[in-house]
Amino acid sequence: MGSDLGIAHGFPHLETVHAALTALYRRLSPDTVRSFATSVLPVDVAFSDDENPYLGVQRVAGAMVRHLRLPDARMIVSFREMRHAGSVELAAGPEYFIELNSRFKTHRKDIGAALAHEVMHVYLHRLDLGFPGTRDNEILTDTAAAYLGSGWLLLDAYRESSVSTQKLGYLTPEEFGYVLAKRALAFGEDPAPWFTSPQAYDAYVKGMARARRDEQRPPLAAAGLLGRHRYARDRRARHGSPGGGYAFEGDDPLRVSFACPTCHQRLRVPVRGKVRARCGVCGAVLECDT
Repeated sequence: MGSDLGIAHGFPHLETVHAALTALYRRLSPDTVRSFATSVLPVDVAFSDDENPYLGVQRVAGAMVRHLRLPDARMIVSFREMRHAGSVELAAGPEYFIELNSRFKTHRKDIGAALAHEVMHVYLHRLDLGFPGTRDNEILTDTAAAYLGSGWLLLDAYRESSVSTQKLGYLTPEEFGYVLAKRALAFGEDPAPWFTSPQAYDAYVKGMARARRDEQRPPLAAAGLLGRHRYARDRRARHGSPGGGYAFEGDDPLRVSFACPTCHQRLRVPVRGKVRARCGVCGAVLECDT
């Protein structure tokens, strides 16, 4: 797992994040994804000052295993000097060997964040779900952790001050905020009260603004007036809007394709005014004005 070398900001990886959300819903099913509607709680990963780090890290790893419902998986966690925050050996199981950067022995607050990423690698490995290429696969892992209820810890590990700077994972802080916001909009669980890092909260706010825009794009009925006018103009001209995220296809009947705001699967609906569409991947029911 990556650490705090050269922190990027903004939303440079959204295409891969969207592909990851689609893949999660496809591989797990909507019911299974919804079964993760309750996150790992702060109390599950809290460390006391006098707790033995070797015993405590096993306890927190166990909390991640239980959250992901991997009862037959055993995480063997150790510390060593390393460049990255952590790594995991993805063997056949049931034992998986995780190594964490030795700095976590003293910076225990972020052990839960590091383990959220590494244990998610195990979960995805068991699902046989992966993306080609290290970068995209790590983005898939971060996205899955954030969306399935443990990755808020990864965002909370992001801190910047005049003394030190830290970020865990491959997503930018704002992208972590975006995925957590998508989760909050889907499941009604707000992680904001759990953030101890002011920078994490700010990134979540920015991510939420971006996530809400997904739900306010034409042809969705919640689109704003300006978007509706642009959509009507494009519909008359029968050409799509790359920035608007929709495209027109066919002629009889004319259809509009656009991304589901929940899972980003591409949907196609007839252009005939107000219609209700149901996403076949995540099950979201969408009110549209086509």
